[in-house]
Amino acid sequence: MELTNRQTSCKRNNLFCRCLATIGLSVVVLLSCACDVQRRKSDAELGLNPQQAAGRKLYDQHCDRCHEPYSSHDKKGRSLQGVFKKQFLSQSGMPANDERVGEMILSGRNMMPAFGQVMSQQQVQDLLAYLHTL
Repeated sequence: MELTNRQTSCKRNNLFCRCLATIGLSVVVLLSCACDVQRRKSDAELGLNPQQAAGRKLYDQHCDRCHEPYSSHDKKGRSLQGVFKKQFLSQSGMPANDERVGEMILSGRNMMPAFGQVMSQQQVQDLLAYLHTL
């Protein structure tokens, strides 16, 4: 009878250890997935000038819900990280310059709404200045 109690006790301990190992592994996986999340940097930490900071506010208000600024991960729309660091825009193949990107902001494209009725020309320039920092 005593042997059975020991066996039962060992089985419980073994099960407990397995549960702890599974929980520990789950925590490690969750933490490694969360490594991409970073604290949002201030305008000063990013070295933004007043025009770029104004553009960042516009980005937060109109663009962030669909476009990721500081990550290569896409949301509903393409990530805008490094948008002006390439010669051509990845999806349309159009030149990656202020004229073309500004045109897309004002007129929209595919699923992206037009902001020509929402933003002034100065606001578009501010937004473009910020996009150059990404």
